[in-house]
Amino acid sequence: MEVLLSELGSKLAERWLSLLVLPGVLYLAVVAAARELGHARPFDVARLADRIGEVAEHPATETVGGQVVILTAVLAAAAAVGIAARALGSLVERLWLAAEWRSWPRPLRALAARRVRARQRRWSAAHDAWRRLRAEAARARALGRRLPAAERRAARRAMERVAPEYPDRPTWSGDRVHAAAVRVARDQRLDLATVWPHLWLVLPEESRVQLTTARQDLGRATALAAWALLYLPVAAWWWPAALVGLGLAGTGWWRTRAAVAGYAALLEAAVRLHTLDLAQRLGLDVTGRLTAEQCLELNRLLETTPEPADEER
Repeated sequence: MEVLLSELGSKLAERWLSLLVLPGVLYLAVVAAARELGHARPFDVARLADRIGEVAEHPATETVGGQVVILTAVLAAAAAVGIAARALGSLVERLWLAAEWRSWPRPLRALAARRVRARQRRWSAAHDAWRRLRAEAARARALGRRLPAAERRAARRAMERVAPEYPDRPTWSGDRVHAAAVRVARDQRLDLATVWPHLWLVLPEESRVQLTTARQDLGRATALAAWALLYLPVAAWWWPAALVGLGLAGTGWWRTRAAVAGYAALLEAAVRLHTLDLAQRLGLDVTGRLTAEQCLELNRLLETTPEPADEER
């Protein structure tokens, strides 16, 4: 038991150090350098080294007690900054996935609705172009000719750059996750929000590990974007911080899209592969592939109906 607790403690300490403290220490170092260097001499390493030397020679740093206090203060401040970044990352994730944009405050909701309508127009135009090319290819095949597929593939990619399915959210990342629910509902007549909590409990361990890892990748990607937001204000003192912030923002955006695509694909695959297991665990008499009627029955079985109000009883 002691070995288990020791191993667990070491892993928690390692995660705390890597996720919160080290990025926070780096951020504090950049802030300190920004305050010292300013815009006039942004890369004056000699000046920065002199300042570090002055701090090192301060009487408070010459005693063990002073060093412990300084180290504790730095670690605490770094952890606080790291916690703030993680919280901000959660907010960034909610904004980028925009699952509940219809309940946002009025100004944000209006902007999101306008964005959704614009994305729907772009998607419809790209979808019409793709369907037109498919129809032309079908007519050519009927006449014994084959048209090059490159143009059709390019048209499909243009459509998917807007959204994989008809847009319902103001962001690509949000629509990528929403597309998984749309496809499951269209192809299998399953309500993903209803089925998923129950399906998660019957998934094999390997599948759950892959989904958890993909979800953690998404959290780390949005955390990068949060760090970018924290670095950008430092540019008011030291302009190179703007470059750091922009670099982190670009990397966070790219990694978020990749993480969302991977997570949504795994989500959809898990539903398609393991819904039969869930149906059998719930006692439904099914063998082979689930029919649409059986999927609808599974939805009804898992749905919770609110208790009627007193006047309706």
